Amino acid sequence: MAPQSVTLVEVGLRDGLQNERVVFSTNAKIEFARRLAASGVRRMEATSFVNPARVPQMADAEALMANLPRGHGVSYIGLVLNQRGFERAVAAGCDEIGFVIVASDSFSRRNQGMGTSEGLALWHLIAAEAADRGIKASVMISAACGCPFEGRVPVARVLELAAEVVKSPAIELAIADTIGVGVPTQVTAIVEGARRLAEDRPIRVHFHNTRNTAIANIAAAIAAGASIVDASAGGIGGCPFAPRATGNVATEDVLYMLHHMGIETGVSLAGAIETARWLEEQLGRPVPGLVSKAGDFPAEPARDAA
Repeated sequence: MAPQSVTLVEVGLRDGLQNERVVFSTNAKIEFARRLAASGVRRMEATSFVNPARVPQMADAEALMANLPRGHGVSYIGLVLNQRGFERAVAAGCDEIGFVIVASDSFSRRNQGMGTSEGLALWHLIAAEAADRGIKASVMISAACGCPFEGRVPVARVLELAAEVVKSPAIELAIADTIGVGVPTQVTAIVEGARRLAEDRPIRVHFHNTRNTAIANIAAAIAAGASIVDASAGGIGGCPFAPRATGNVATEDVLYMLHHMGIETGVSLAGAIETARWLEEQLGRPVPGLVSKAGDFPAEPARDAA
C-alpha cells in the first residue's frame, strides 16, 4: 500500500553540481536554492565540506552557507567525509550533517581516502559529537547496489553495514545506488532489511539514473517502506569518482510519478519544471530529466470543447 506522503530531499545544489563542468557562482547557487525553496522544498543538500582541489564546485561552501535564503523552514544539509569537514560544517551553520559510508573498500578508498571499516569508526565518532552538540546527523550507505571496481554488492553486505551504522544516533538511515546499477528486486530486499534494522528511524533512498532504473527503484523502495527520497533538479550531477557516471534521478520526474500516484510531497511540480528549465539556461545545454521537456499531464482527461 502506497504511503500518503513522502519527503523529498533536493540534492541538486550538492550532488547535482559537483560533477558539472560549468562552475556555478555563489550567487547562482543562492538563486538555485531560492527557486527550490519557493517550490516547496524543505530539505536540501546545500554543499559538501571537502577538499576544493578534488571537487572545485564545492569550494565556496562557507560563503554559500552564510548567504542561503532563510525563513522558509528549509533545513540545509552539509555533507562531510571526515573530522575536518564536520568541524567546518558546524562552524558554517549547517542545520544537518550528512555522512557517507561506502559499501565497497575499493570505492571507499577512491571516494574518501579510507577503507569501509575506517569509515564506520569515523561515523561513530562524528555521530557522537553531533549528538553532544545537538546537531542532526544522518548516515548514507553508498554504492549499495554495486561498485565500479568490485562489481555487484551483496544485499547481505549492505545490511551488515546497516546493522553497524545504526548503533550510533542518526535521524534516518539512507541507502544510495551511487552508480545507478540497482534494480527493483534488489532495492526491495535492501529496503525491507534496512527497515527491520533501523527500527523507528525512517529509510531514505538515493538513486542515480545511469541505466534508466531510478524511477522504478524509487517506486519499489516506497512500496518496501522508504519514506524519504533524494532527487536532483533536472537530473543533473553524479559522482565525480565513479567511471561513466551520468546523473541523478530528476526531481520533476519523481514528483510527476508520486503526485499521480496520489502521494503528497509538498513540492510544486510546476515549480520543479521551471527550475529545471532555468538550469538549462545556466548550463547552456539540456538537462537529462524528461518531465521538464514533456510537461505535466492532467489528472483527468481534458474535456472536449463545446
